Amino acid sequence: MKKLILGLFIWGLTTPIFAQVVEGGTLGEVDLTAVNYKYLAAAGTKNAALPVGYLQKHIAEYDVKESEFYTDDYDSYKVTFFIPDGQAVAAYDKNGNILRTIEKYKDVTLPRPVLESVAKQYPKWSIYKDVYGITYHQDKGAKKTYKLTLLNKDKKIKVKMDENGNFL
Repeated sequence: MKKLILGLFIWGLTTPIFAQVVEGGTLGEVDLTAVNYKYLAAAGTKNAALPVGYLQKHIAEYDVKESEFYTDDYDSYKVTFFIPDGQAVAAYDKNGNILRTIEKYKDVTLPRPVLESVAKQYPKWSIYKDVYGITYHQDKGAKKTYKLTLLNKDKKIKVKMDENGNFL
């Protein structure tokens, strides 16, 4: 009991040490930059599966000007990104803006509309494999497709869908 009271007393004395008084009411200047916001908006990283969002965030934040191969001589740069669940190739202009991407992810969490459409159209089938592909172009936006392999006992079929669960 003595140790508990002593510990609380010492903790109470040290807590004000970490307090900070800031004059003027702000903690300082914050620099915000819009890094490839068009790509992130088109790719829809909010509802994306975890590995997809992770890689897309890195694609958007990548600074081509800070890379070791950057020179002002070239108009565009192609950069390849890899993670265990997917890969992407992104083309950047010399200012670091994303021109286009091609991305491919395997066995990601599927969106609800895709799952519901498969369950409705193929009720006795299960999803065996899935591949999520996204292509982005700065002028055309993003196109997202899901290629699914369905399994029913010893039968397999392949279907292609968009992000809204429409069969292509």
